[in-house]
Amino acid sequence: MAKIRILLADDHTLFRQGIKTLINAEADMEVVSEASNGGDAVDRGAEVRPDMVLMDIGMPGLSCFEATRQIKKNRPETKVLFLTMYDDEDYLVEGMEVGASGYVLKDSPSGQLISAIRDIFRGGSYLSPRMLSQLVDDFRSRIKSANRLPRFATLTTREREVLKMLAEGNSVKEIACDLNLSVKTVEAHKFNLMRKLDIHNKAQLVQYAIQKKIIKIPNLVI
Repeated sequence: MAKIRILLADDHTLFRQGIKTLINAEADMEVVSEASNGGDAVDRGAEVRPDMVLMDIGMPGLSCFEATRQIKKNRPETKVLFLTMYDDEDYLVEGMEVGASGYVLKDSPSGQLISAIRDIFRGGSYLSPRMLSQLVDDFRSRIKSANRLPRFATLTTREREVLKMLAEGNSVKEIACDLNLSVKTVEAHKFNLMRKLDIHNKAQLVQYAIQKKIIKIPNLVI
């Protein structure tokens, strides 16, 4: 029987080892490669051509969303399942926008992850029950209220990517190189995101990124 071939992308070695052991114990799936950041995930994905990528949120360097976009562009048939500690609706929405098929929280029972892998491999999708409940509650609240969307929700996917990389200490020129964009285009994204968020300097941008869990404090470069 052919196994579901899985690439595991997470920057915590012990967590990867635990998930790898869990997956390899199943008769119909195996971890064929590992990555510790988004850039490595893209490279390993091109090399081993997995059926599925389990993708962490919050890894250093290239964001999981940009990595997912590139993986799906290079090989559309590869499925991506976000495996994360963040029960954040903005992350869920962005993940779906870049082509992910599922979103599982790291504190979920192991059986949920195994079920999610199988469901997605068969062409379905999967959301952790807590995230699904949160979406339902949010939908109900939006029906009752005419409040405008939170400022973060008004950012485009590319603006969020630029926000993360700026907060990590990358220059506009470095971001342009990494994302294969012109410096002028990155400057435009920077201007737009700071206008939408009512942010006026680098310190405010970094503080906002920490509050929204877009970056991790240990990875900060100011």
